[in-house]
Amino acid sequence: MPETLTPPESSLAQTAPAPPSGLPFWFTERATAAWHTFQSLPTPGPKDENWRYSSAGRIPLDSLHAALPANEQQEAAADEASIGLQEAAARFVFLNDRLVRADRHGLPFQIVCEPFLDALEKHGDLISPVLMQQPAELGSEKFAALHLAHVKAGLILWVPKDVVVEQPIEVFHWVTADHSAIFPHTLIFAGENASVTVIDHYRTLGDGPCLSGAVADIVANAGSRVTYAHCQELGEQATGYHLSTATVEKDARVLSFQAQLGAAFSRTENISHLRGAGSHSDMLSVAMPIGNQIVDQRTLQHHAAPHSFSDLLYKNALYDTSRTVFSGLITVDEGAHYTDAYQTCRNLLNSAEAEANSMPGLEINADQVKCSHGSTSGPVSEEELFYLKARGIPDAAARKLIVQGFLEGTLSRLDHAPLRALIEQRIEEKLSRLCVTAD
Repeated sequence: MPETLTPPESSLAQTAPAPPSGLPFWFTERATAAWHTFQSLPTPGPKDENWRYSSAGRIPLDSLHAALPANEQQEAAADEASIGLQEAAARFVFLNDRLVRADRHGLPFQIVCEPFLDALEKHGDLISPVLMQQPAELGSEKFAALHLAHVKAGLILWVPKDVVVEQPIEVFHWVTADHSAIFPHTLIFAGENASVTVIDHYRTLGDGPCLSGAVADIVANAGSRVTYAHCQELGEQATGYHLSTATVEKDARVLSFQAQLGAAFSRTENISHLRGAGSHSDMLSVAMPIGNQIVDQRTLQHHAAPHSFSDLLYKNALYDTSRTVFSGLITVDEGAHYTDAYQTCRNLLNSAEAEANSMPGLEINADQVKCSHGSTSGPVSEEELFYLKARGIPDAAARKLIVQGFLEGTLSRLDHAPLRALIEQRIEEKLSRLCVTAD
């Protein structure tokens, strides 16, 4: 498919992208409108409550350009390094928003599982009503518009009624670390009583500055089950933002999980709209910032129907002079009686210079509800450390065990064992590097 490329000297903030040719008119119209929206919206400032303790200026648009095609050697390197689950129903590898590999041997024939541009051409009538139809409510409206203006890669997944995809679908998104920016999109539509698991990986090729500006749309219809995980392992000079919105209908269940293991600055906005009686949302996250890394987390649990349930558990293990920001809100609409909603953020400070800022909140407009929210921050327990060291375990290894135990409370809630083991392995690798440095 021919496409117009933005030259590398043109910054994201200045040059309007040209959508690839051959796409539906409705999409090119939306992409063009999104660019104008991006241009018209101001960059959030320090007084913006949605960016409290953070800074939108850490997303360096003026020094970045839309990613250009990589060379064959880079494609081969990304493909070879895309190691994840041993068994997957499908596996896709993208580099600089271009498809490198697609394996779909394990998919049921009834489903649509296509790279973004191919899906737009073949199934635009299905995609149009659900693509980015929920607003970015937590502060990143400008960056959501930038994403829609540039998006041309990612996965469109449409699982019909009663279809169960037994194995996960795995997607790798790579970006070359040469001031490039990618904008991958994931759309998951689960029909009534359907079931599917998807994991997105975000990684860099090289060590320089780059950006991943990702968006995920999840629509879980009545009785469906969706597990969506994203594992962010961008390089030390990278910036990443990930905006995820789930719409959960009657008796449906969505489990969203995120692992924030890389990037100089990463921001996630995770929204769950519970719109049907019996709807259920689990929102889970682990983060391990080191050095001067900043992890910015914003969440919304929106209960719009009675007898709905949500449970959020975020755990952050901080090192060195790293910082985390957590701002979470539970809202219960009028008439959403008998809601159960829980929100917990826990921070383990492995350094006296690390800083964790937490702002949990509640807005309740219904009766007969059970809602709780809370946040804790504290250093490694000296008692636990003494217990382990008294049994001959070196200090660094003992601290590693304590962090693993701390994060396990979140990881154990991943109900797909191979996926849980993969995330645990990635955390183990990062902890081992920290342990070597400490020794």
